[in-house]
Amino acid sequence: MSMEDDCLFCRIIAGDVAATVVHDDESVLAFADVNPKAPTHVLIVPKRHVADMGELGADPATAAAVVAGVATVARELGLASYRTVFNTGPGAGQTVFHVHAHLLAGRTLTWPPG
Repeated sequence: MSMEDDCLFCRIIAGDVAATVVHDDESVLAFADVNPKAPTHVLIVPKRHVADMGELGADPATAAAVVAGVATVARELGLASYRTVFNTGPGAGQTVFHVHAHLLAGRTLTWPPG
């Protein structure tokens, strides 16, 4: 079994695992986080398996698609203000090793989070 076969987000992209999809295009899929940290909490994932930000940095086309996906989802949801977070590695809270942007909105988001 390859990493992609064992990856939750690859399985969501393939349609093998259900998700509440909010955006789908040729490069990215965006869906509601099952454990939201804000009233709006959407994950934007590239359809190509990329493990983390380190790998994403070596793939400018996929990185651009993810950033464009964040902007598109924010626009489609009518968000004027939002936070985007990438967690890289288990020490930073990454639990699914398929790079993804968290788009959070719907309440005042303070810094540092807490």
